Amino acid sequence: MNRQAVGAIDQGTTSTRFMIFDQAGRVVSMAQREFRQILPRPGWVEHDPVEILDTVESVVGEALASAGMTVGDLAAVGIANQRETTLVWDHTSGRPLANAIVWQDTRTDGICENLAREGGIDRFRDRTGLPLATYFSGPKTAWLLDNIDGAAEKAVSGQALMGTIDSWLVWNLTGGIGGGRHVTDVTNASRTLLMDLDTLDWSDDLLDAVGIPRSMMAQILPSVGWVGTGTGVLDGVPISAILGDQQAALFGQTCFRPGEAKNTYGTGCFLLMNTGTRKVHSDHGLLTTVGYQIAGSDPVYALEGSVAVTGSLVQWLRDNLGMISTASEVEELAASVPDNGDVYFVPAFSGLFAPHWRTDARGVITGLTRFATKGHIARAALEATAYQTREVLEAMRADSEVALAELRVDGGMVANDLLMQFQSDILDVEVVCPQVSETTALGAAYGAGLAEGFWAHLDDLRHNWQEAHRWSPQMSEEARDAQYARWQKAVSRSLNWVGDVTPA
Repeated sequence: MNRQAVGAIDQGTTSTRFMIFDQAGRVVSMAQREFRQILPRPGWVEHDPVEILDTVESVVGEALASAGMTVGDLAAVGIANQRETTLVWDHTSGRPLANAIVWQDTRTDGICENLAREGGIDRFRDRTGLPLATYFSGPKTAWLLDNIDGAAEKAVSGQALMGTIDSWLVWNLTGGIGGGRHVTDVTNASRTLLMDLDTLDWSDDLLDAVGIPRSMMAQILPSVGWVGTGTGVLDGVPISAILGDQQAALFGQTCFRPGEAKNTYGTGCFLLMNTGTRKVHSDHGLLTTVGYQIAGSDPVYALEGSVAVTGSLVQWLRDNLGMISTASEVEELAASVPDNGDVYFVPAFSGLFAPHWRTDARGVITGLTRFATKGHIARAALEATAYQTREVLEAMRADSEVALAELRVDGGMVANDLLMQFQSDILDVEVVCPQVSETTALGAAYGAGLAEGFWAHLDDLRHNWQEAHRWSPQMSEEARDAQYARWQKAVSRSLNWVGDVTPA
């Protein structure tokens, strides 16, 4: 076999991709498929795990065929996955007991409130780096055990397994009911509210508090290192890296030094800063998380600011309001007006994540007058991404005492020049995009290739990074501060919505 490339499964919130990279980190081939977003009630978001698995198997075959390659040409495969999205499945039948609960879902608000009665929202923060919030996987698992017929009994008997999407994929891709490996990595485990950041193992105290049997839990592995040998569409290929998607992007952006940071613009927006082997506990609403761990080495930690709704807001304009027919049209519509017309859009569809952590918030559009057009709303929707990023970056500066000279950016929205220029303006920071902007998949490929010797050192990966575009601040300080103050006023209007009035 000629092991000439590395593959990456990039299993995201709205689509699944398989990308193949050569030794220079260049894209050889890519295939992508969207899957259904299941919205049974307000605030509920679900995925069909079987449909996700089907998309993975499809895109692997399509990307290999497009490149004229076979699995024998792959030195290794890495997995990057949407984090926190959680499911429970029966390991004897291989079937999920219910749809997966997506990271954006807010149905576990009551569970989180009950857990916070003793010790408040930061009850588990010292050990997990996380506040009690609907975002994380542990409460989602508790909800499934409490509400799905037979789930609790199967969990107690050891028949049911809990996992994030990486665990589900690895289990199936390494044999499923025929011996699939039930594993996860430290980055995904650090997003459950169930793993101790010091021991890198599940905490019995946390499992007991949330009500989850330890027998359900996956073995926690380093992010970079052999995971298992593929079967089926990946027959015989080493699966040698697992990284939560945002940590994968940090790795793909080669942010290997403390103080280096990246921001990924996808369904949500996620800004991570490498803090080295030192855990930095946040006093300003950020998350302390595992950035990555290479087998045989100490873990590298990160500070993270998570924003729930950015790219999905553009989808909402397209699918729910019909303002645009394709996501790419939003830039032209936003550019049809010279400014936002004093319209501000706070997309708190799932509450507000970092740095607010307010599950009572809901989306608002403020400043509307008869002057406002759909162009102003489109512009306000794009600007919301930049404003939310500034909130996170200011919190990160306060926690880390590091002033960034530049911000590395990636993800689908970096193609939007209007947004990226406004991002640089509102941050007063240089914004830099690499030549390979899909760094989530690249990071998973880098991890797998590093584990299997396709790349020898982190320096090899850093050498591959090449700048494609740079945006420099052009806005005056007076305009920047005035617009940000208006944004903060708009955010205040989104708060305290849930719970005030009981719907008829």
